[in-house]
Amino acid sequence: MMTITYITITYNAEAVLRRTLDSVLCQDYPHIRHLIVDGASTDATLAIVEDYISRSNAAENGHEVLVTSEPDNGIYDAMNKGLRSATGDYVCFLNAGDFLPSDDTASYIAGSVGDLLPAVLYGDTDIVDNEGKFLQHRRLAPPDNLTWKSFRQGMLVCHQAFYARVDFAVQNPYDIAFRYSADVDWCIRIMRQAADENVPLMNLHRVVACYTKEGQTTKNHQASLRERYLVMQRHYGVVQTFLLHCWFVVRAVIRH
Repeated sequence: MMTITYITITYNAEAVLRRTLDSVLCQDYPHIRHLIVDGASTDATLAIVEDYISRSNAAENGHEVLVTSEPDNGIYDAMNKGLRSATGDYVCFLNAGDFLPSDDTASYIAGSVGDLLPAVLYGDTDIVDNEGKFLQHRRLAPPDNLTWKSFRQGMLVCHQAFYARVDFAVQNPYDIAFRYSADVDWCIRIMRQAADENVPLMNLHRVVACYTKEGQTTKNHQASLRERYLVMQRHYGVVQTFLLHCWFVVRAVIRH
């Protein structure tokens, strides 16, 4: 049976963390490792985590929960710490406030994988508010046949709905030179490696993540957009990135 590793990055996340942890706790799939990488929180985050560990142990659900708490150099540095401890078959980042949409999400994902383990399993995403209430289905939908070139049209798969095979994930740590868009770069690099090695990607055709709208990217929208432009230049070239963004502007004007 394949093992899924969920990594949750936290820092003073007491207001939103419980729904993330509860969504993993109630998964009916037993082969789950949950790594919680905390940045030395000063609020009740760690107390919530300790309660979660106790409830997980009492549930005897087969899940393994590990927690570390120490200062870090930002969210992507913390994600790299998580990657260094990732084991099993697939890894997914489910950060504080984000959650799995149903109790059978992990079992559905595990049951979708055949003998040939794809490099990436990806699905749809719902957007929720800070209370965890549904707002909308994510506008950018994943295509049936995703490739690394697909992200020229934007990040078509949400980071939380991107399950990377562990061997690909750990070979491609996050580039911490990016403060807001290293996740975009990470996804593209993994998909490029998969293409180079002729390993397929798989569309799960299901909502597999609920993403809280008010994240770091949302709070720093303009800086994030500038970084995404640089990420696209890195992978798709200066000229093509410029022309694509000209088309994005024209398309936005036409829609309005």
